[in-house]
Amino acid sequence: MAIKPVKKAIEKPEAKAEVAPRARLHKLIISNFRAIGKKPVTIELDDIVVLVGPNNAGKSSVLRAYEVVMQSGRLGELTIEDFPNAKVPNADDTESYPTIELETVLYENSKFPAQQWMDVKENGDRHVRERWIWKDIGRPEKRGFDTTKNAWDENHGPWGAAAIAQVNRPETHRIEAFDDPQKQAVEIVSLLHEAIKEKIKEVSCKKSGEQEEKSQYELLLQSVGTLQIQVAKDAVTAIQKVQESLNKSISDVFPGYSITLDARPEDDLEKVLNFFKALPLLRMGPTDGHQSTLEHQGSGARRTLLWTALRILAEHKRTKSDKTDLAERPHVLLLDEPEMCLHPSAIRDACNVLYSLPLSGKWQVMVTTHSPVFIDLSRNNTSIVRVEREIGGDVSGTTIFRPEKVKLSDEDREELKLLNMYDPFVAEFFFGGKTIVVEGDTEHSAFKEIIESNKSLFGDIHVVRARGKYTIVALCKILNQFGSPYSVLHDSDKKTITTKQGKTRANSAWPANQQILDIVADAPNKGATLVASVPNFEEAMFGEPADGEKPYGAWEKVRKDAVVRKKVTDLLMFLGKVGGQLPPGTLQWSNVNELEKAVDDLDL
Repeated sequence: MAIKPVKKAIEKPEAKAEVAPRARLHKLIISNFRAIGKKPVTIELDDIVVLVGPNNAGKSSVLRAYEVVMQSGRLGELTIEDFPNAKVPNADDTESYPTIELETVLYENSKFPAQQWMDVKENGDRHVRERWIWKDIGRPEKRGFDTTKNAWDENHGPWGAAAIAQVNRPETHRIEAFDDPQKQAVEIVSLLHEAIKEKIKEVSCKKSGEQEEKSQYELLLQSVGTLQIQVAKDAVTAIQKVQESLNKSISDVFPGYSITLDARPEDDLEKVLNFFKALPLLRMGPTDGHQSTLEHQGSGARRTLLWTALRILAEHKRTKSDKTDLAERPHVLLLDEPEMCLHPSAIRDACNVLYSLPLSGKWQVMVTTHSPVFIDLSRNNTSIVRVEREIGGDVSGTTIFRPEKVKLSDEDREELKLLNMYDPFVAEFFFGGKTIVVEGDTEHSAFKEIIESNKSLFGDIHVVRARGKYTIVALCKILNQFGSPYSVLHDSDKKTITTKQGKTRANSAWPANQQILDIVADAPNKGATLVASVPNFEEAMFGEPADGEKPYGAWEKVRKDAVVRKKVTDLLMFLGKVGGQLPPGTLQWSNVNELEKAVDDLDL
């Protein structure tokens, strides 16, 4: 929730130290743009924003919206295809104009606009809101939000010139899903060539101290200067003739005036040297094998190399005025489906690299994905936005996960981190459908067998393995933020266990039941269903404790035993809210006393 502007906060001397060190995106609001209709789609931006949702739901439209408002000139113009239904609205239909609103947090070394354009927060951050409206094909009208009037200005924006506006926003880098191979190859080589030139600048700016030997670069400049002085001396006769001719012509028009021609042989020697004038040739392939040029590489390799090159270049760039970290213009990477054309192990590696980008403080990343591997619930810098088309056709963008709202404990994060390692597809429930959280592999295997045999009834159900009762708690915290109904199936366990030595002690798993109950009770609109297998899934469904091959054994029983299959199907139908009655051995409960009684009745 936005914080109300604090009056005169900008005048507080202590606020300066708290201003965000780099510009960053804060919010993007889009309407009437490509797949997005009149209902605005709002994207709250974190270090990492992952856009999930079905094909053709509007995810790429979100990336394109930010890209287009960051461009100037023709690159910032819209074509007819950018308008909804490829049709320019009537002049009186103002609610149908393509509109994009951007809220940016300025960085400390920004050239701030007038105070009326800045909303200064309690922590010193300066927020600037801008809006682009396209009334026709071509350029937009750009307007700013006047904080003193609490309204959009009718004629002006905060920056004026586009060049000033751009340096006060993060620099955007877009990598589309289906770029032309030749175009990508040229972009990659150009980026690396730029990195080489940046390195040359570093070398050329570095001067040796008084007691130090001159560098090779300085010796080369000295040699070039000496050569130019000699050439100038050798050409002195020709220069004098040119001077005499010029002086004669000038004195005829301006008596008493003369011209002196200075060849300046020792000025701007750095500009005389032009290293690596031709673009480098980049090849890729096995270290000890054949290497080919980039346009002959696979799409996955080119795309990965492109955003890797972007990262390397961006982290070596510095402004001319100041080479400190604070002066560096930040970056936003807009990446369509980074998993495309990558081997599974390469997908995981790419995920780790992308998640590490914002750790430097220089990057924000917005990706679209269809891969659960790109959702890491243990990270504390990631927002997940589900973009989907509603029944009426409107595109909606719902932030379904923000770490600060879920309030995961350190223990929760550790549980989720381990779960993510064992099951990289655990985040599949972010992509839509009904969610059933189960405690172990046995339930998962049994339910999967039923689902695969009846996709028409169970096809939209995601069964999530928590692999532990305390991980169920962490997953439910995330599901509660969704606001969508879900179900939980867990083992009740017994209050006590008997050790191998025959001693009876308290069961450490029993207290987790109360924690699961508490978190399920927090579900919005009481939309969560809580069911326990008493005392565990194997005994409740199969009538006997589990053997050594739990998942395989469960799958075999469900396939071959009609009675067991009926019980598991009824349970799945109840949890998936598609009918069905709870089978014997299971309990829907809302009070721990109910669970205790059911467990105690087992011993009667």
